[in-house]
Amino acid sequence: MFERQIEKGAVLAVIRHGEIIESYPDDEPYPSFLMLGAVHDRPLHVVLGVDPESNKARVITVYAPEPELWGADFRTREMP
Repeated sequence: MFERQIEKGAVLAVIRHGEIIESYPDDEPYPSFLMLGAVHDRPLHVVLGVDPESNKARVITVYAPEPELWGADFRTREMP
């Protein structure tokens, strides 16, 4: 998120108010989720890994989805 100049507040806003658009229950070491949210009309994807024992989340990555790789709603992947 630092390399992409995405502020911590934006990431927290997506986590608090965004929606889960994909689930990866078999990810290791923790199951993870892809979340979508918008901050200042900018769509953001946040991938979270969640430790099922402690219920603590860890941010894996954060990025602005590329329009050519995602549908207009940024929820559906576009197939090349």
